[in-house]
Amino acid sequence: MSDYDYDLFVIGAGSGGVRASRIAASHGARVAVAEEYRVGGTCVIRGCVPKKLLVYGAHFAEDLKDARKFGWNVPDCSFDWDVLRDNVLAEVTRLEGLYGQTLDSHKVTVLRTRATVTGPQTVRLADGQEISAERILIATGGWPHVPDFPGSEHAITSNEVFHLETLPKRVVIAGGGYIANEFAGIFNEFGSKVTIVNRGDTILRGYDEQIRDRLLQISMTKGIDFKFNAPFQSIEKKEDGSLTVLLDNCEPIEADAVLVATGRVPNTKGLGLEEVGIELDEQGAIKVGDDNQSSVPSIYAVGDVTNRIQLTPVAIREGHAFADTVFGGKPVLVDYDNVPSAVFSHPPIGAVGMTEAQARNKLGSVRIYTSDFRAMKNVLAGRNERALYKMVVDEATDRVVGLHMIGPDAPEILQAAAIAVKAGLTKADFDATVALHPSMAEELVLMK
Repeated sequence: MSDYDYDLFVIGAGSGGVRASRIAASHGARVAVAEEYRVGGTCVIRGCVPKKLLVYGAHFAEDLKDARKFGWNVPDCSFDWDVLRDNVLAEVTRLEGLYGQTLDSHKVTVLRTRATVTGPQTVRLADGQEISAERILIATGGWPHVPDFPGSEHAITSNEVFHLETLPKRVVIAGGGYIANEFAGIFNEFGSKVTIVNRGDTILRGYDEQIRDRLLQISMTKGIDFKFNAPFQSIEKKEDGSLTVLLDNCEPIEADAVLVATGRVPNTKGLGLEEVGIELDEQGAIKVGDDNQSSVPSIYAVGDVTNRIQLTPVAIREGHAFADTVFGGKPVLVDYDNVPSAVFSHPPIGAVGMTEAQARNKLGSVRIYTSDFRAMKNVLAGRNERALYKMVVDEATDRVVGLHMIGPDAPEILQAAAIAVKAGLTKADFDATVALHPSMAEELVLMK
């Protein structure tokens, strides 16, 4: 038997921590995981899962209207936020239970408390108990970043948005990233007046310019207001509970809720990491090597806390690779090339590989193919919203190095198409594939 209490102690029971725990345990390791909030982490509890359920709920606003064009006698419908909110939270609780069952079935000890690192192989629980472990894994994820300005305490973040007591009639959303644009679409479909306020002049930085311009155009057509180059000055709360948002270069905006979606930062504060010699970068992320090992050899980190790629599937892969490498005797390195991503906006975006600008900078000569069309459903519904698919091809090799899409079901289509990009298939391979008609996805093999 080992001289340590556990072979592995994991801090954080989110996607990466849970996967690492159960895989390490399946390899025979004695594993404990400490979680101070709820098992499941950001994605399951207050991130992509409940958000996607809200996205589904929001889509009914347009679907019910469109159904009339398809012969359905749909009456005017009202929306009940309380029903959707409570059903979503109930589903989150159900999923949390399943995550707990998974850990229990693998004989992982779950400690529902905060843990901090006190040494290379020791941790301390909130009650003062000291625990030793041969290896420690930090998987505490990220945390919403809230800029420091007067009245910032009156704003909410993506942590609190799922628990709103009432649906706000007027919502100001700070930020231009995927969280800001996703919740803008959600609240707009629910009937709220939505204003996105961005301190810069670009939404969805990192996505292809044509795709993000199309989302901006469609969002404005749907009634979402955008204020660019307008940093926050302050938020003032009135006696009736409403808010006045004061901005640079912009008139004040009256709101019932202000959602700050200005990015997420690694959740490393107060964990005792620097005190034991773990190196952090300027954003507080744990510096790790390709094997997820920190500057302290017995301490590792996976997921958003390392700030490599802040995506749940990436954290899961890192956790699995860590466990297989350290406890399974099967060294595995995570491949970060061509990781697909999605923005569940209205309409959604899917992307994999290089944008046009990135490809031109890296490869020099590229070919660009696009398909700009109205989905068949939108045509009959009388909806003028147009989808845009874009393919980036390396001129020298004919290899498809990027796919970017905005339109109905874009993420669902992109997931399969990402396999082709990952496999290094060429434009000729796409052209040689027979189209599946009638479908939106067939546009991928018809671009000339």
